[in-house]
Amino acid sequence: MSRRVVRQSKFRHVFGQAAKADQAYEDIRVSKVTWDSSFCAVNPKFLAIIVEAGGGGAFIVLPLAKTGRVDKNYPLVTGHTAPVLDIDWCPHNDNVIASASDDTTIMVWQIPDYTPVRNITEPIITLEGHSKRVGILSWHPTARNVLLSAGGDNVIIIWNVGTGEVLLSLDEVHPDVIHSVCWNSNGSLLATTCKDKTLRIIDPRKGQVVAERFAAHEGMRPMRAVFTRQGHIFTTGFTRMSQRELGLWDPNNFEEPVALQEMDTSNGVLLPFYDPDSSIVYLCGKGDSSIRYFEITDEPPFVHYLNTFSSKEPQRGMGFMPKRGLDVSKCEIARFYKLHERKCEPIIMTVPRKSDLFQDDLYPDTPGPEPALEADEWLSGQDAEPVLISLRDGYVPPKHRELRVTKRNILDVRPPTRPPRSQSASDASLSQHTLETLLEEIKALRERVQAQEQRITALENMLCELVDGTD
Repeated sequence: MSRRVVRQSKFRHVFGQAAKADQAYEDIRVSKVTWDSSFCAVNPKFLAIIVEAGGGGAFIVLPLAKTGRVDKNYPLVTGHTAPVLDIDWCPHNDNVIASASDDTTIMVWQIPDYTPVRNITEPIITLEGHSKRVGILSWHPTARNVLLSAGGDNVIIIWNVGTGEVLLSLDEVHPDVIHSVCWNSNGSLLATTCKDKTLRIIDPRKGQVVAERFAAHEGMRPMRAVFTRQGHIFTTGFTRMSQRELGLWDPNNFEEPVALQEMDTSNGVLLPFYDPDSSIVYLCGKGDSSIRYFEITDEPPFVHYLNTFSSKEPQRGMGFMPKRGLDVSKCEIARFYKLHERKCEPIIMTVPRKSDLFQDDLYPDTPGPEPALEADEWLSGQDAEPVLISLRDGYVPPKHRELRVTKRNILDVRPPTRPPRSQSASDASLSQHTLETLLEEIKALRERVQAQEQRITALENMLCELVDGTD
């Protein structure tokens, strides 16, 4: 009778590899603010990094292709009066990013496709509602322009960015500082962790705690939680003896963990990055020099260790590329952007395959850039799963995508593809009134030119008569 010793998994041999030196982003002054966020956000078009800035807060936005040394005078996104603590790209518009700051505000920015000449200082909208620093941002996964923010005032606010309105405010749920917030796949529930050591599952539209677990991890250090594809909650935290620990929980039965594993002794908070397509979770500790990754399955012990990517330099932060930004031709299943003190280095996770053909089993349909709901529909109680796209031919960001809106939306203006230097580049944005005014001015100018031409002709005739008279 044969006994299978090695667990069968197509992700058993996933390996990480740092990109070549010329593919890194050099000379970036990464922020030194003491805050447990990733300090980096990335999408298929841009890389955004929170940087050091005198007299306020700033972050830099680079096109992905702009690798190498970054000019010290490269334009920044500035506008906050205190350090920026978190940034997050909109999943439904690759040119829109939100930033949260110590100055209690959230700002939403539209990033142009061309490289700006000077700093971007004017946000599309500033959201004001928190009374203390705002340290957590998260866009709704399926509803258009719905943004969540959590502040040091222990309040979670859900905004309609398109109108600047507060949709929901959860101010009675958390008695202490909120450490992390995560949406589930369709945005109907939130998983939050708090300084009071309680893990909560919240229905934001009802303002109710659906389930909670006290001391999911017994240590006092911050916890993190993310939803898995199966509806479980994956958590990272610390034991009473300050050992780092990971756990898997079933919200329907919070009494006992599905899995609980001790890892190591270190002070850095473990940031979990979960990929629902492969059900792999990557753990990146701030101050660590490694990325550990685990596969979550329905078979005991449920959380299976796969491997560790190690390097020499500790990480200050980490960006995680959405699935649609990966190179499917190279069997790339994840890409991280590791922040050093003065640079950002891509790290590529690959499944070794001999074939060059598209690997269906590695790339199931994945959430695309199209929202499934409007903000009002979600608020009224509707839920919808993400609109999926195939990666078989690779993902190409749409150049001109008409946004479905139910009312005037301030994000419904695509960024110009080049600076508006000519009349033709700005024609599209002219209103009917402006057009009529211009036409009247052109008509008046034409009449004036004709009158001047008649006068010139008359003067020429007079000159000819004078010349003939002297002859």
